[in-house]
Amino acid sequence: MTALRKYLRLESSGLWRETASSQLREVIVGLREATLVLSDPKTEMALAQWSLPALERRNPGKTPALYSPGDDAAETLEVDDPEMVAALDTVRNALERRRPKPGRLRGVLLGGFGAVIGSLAVFWVPGKLIDYTAAMLPPATRSDLGKLALQDLTKLTGSPCTSKAGTDASVALGLRINPIHPPHVLVVRDALKAPLALPGDLLILPEKLVQASNPDAIAGYIMLTSGQAALADPMQPLLEKAGLLATLRLLASGSIAPEALDGYGQTLLTPPAIALTDEAELAAFKSAKITAQPYAYARDKSGETTLSLIEADPFPNGSEPAVLSGTQWQDFQTICQ
Repeated sequence: MTALRKYLRLESSGLWRETASSQLREVIVGLREATLVLSDPKTEMALAQWSLPALERRNPGKTPALYSPGDDAAETLEVDDPEMVAALDTVRNALERRRPKPGRLRGVLLGGFGAVIGSLAVFWVPGKLIDYTAAMLPPATRSDLGKLALQDLTKLTGSPCTSKAGTDASVALGLRINPIHPPHVLVVRDALKAPLALPGDLLILPEKLVQASNPDAIAGYIMLTSGQAALADPMQPLLEKAGLLATLRLLASGSIAPEALDGYGQTLLTPPAIALTDEAELAAFKSAKITAQPYAYARDKSGETTLSLIEADPFPNGSEPAVLSGTQWQDFQTICQ
């Protein structure tokens, strides 16, 4: 998007309030391709990352500008730098223009709902409708649906672990793997068998896997699970579970009732195995500048089935730079304590 490229990598100071009762904290505000990254000005450690499509301005026309990462979010950010304010408002307006207009679509559906249903029943099988809907959803809606799926999953796994230091480390981990479009890494205690990707760039890890791994191996699991999600969109099985009527309502209103996903978490406990080519796996490690051998041996202790990753490791001497510092890794491993 032209509006975004113009301001890519722009930075300014700001005042961040994590909760309604928290004190204001000075941060560095960094505008990236899909996110707004808030960092500590002294340590440069990422404190939070906000999705640009979900960004809301709470006081249009006033100074300093007040932003939040969603309508109901408790977090706020004050920015008085004119260039950053102009950039954020320009990007928000550009994203808003690109979003589907539910009101218009709703009017069309209400005007000819019977004809649409009849046509779908005869000419467009449910699978095609789901494919179309999954491809059309904007990032903010995908994020909302991913959170609904996570909500049902947590009935079985417990809520994601949220120790302060561990959460900071998870943010740093996502940014290290992909600073432009970082995954939102979460850890759950129970039930989940393998890393899981949900819509909205949610990446869920079992605590047992984190405990048994090292930073490079965990980075490998995250990257390749994200790669599998790019190959087989996790939105499609979600919509299949929701059903045809819920998918039609999603097209009309932009939302799904939470009860439409009741029981979906059970199907997520053992994610499907989606094979990536050796070339695709190696390309992911090379792009992120992360060594492949720790992940290869974590996946297969003998190395027999992951020999291509071991022999063609683009960084055999270690990741450049390290995935996490020693302290950050310790914080991440103890995120559930």
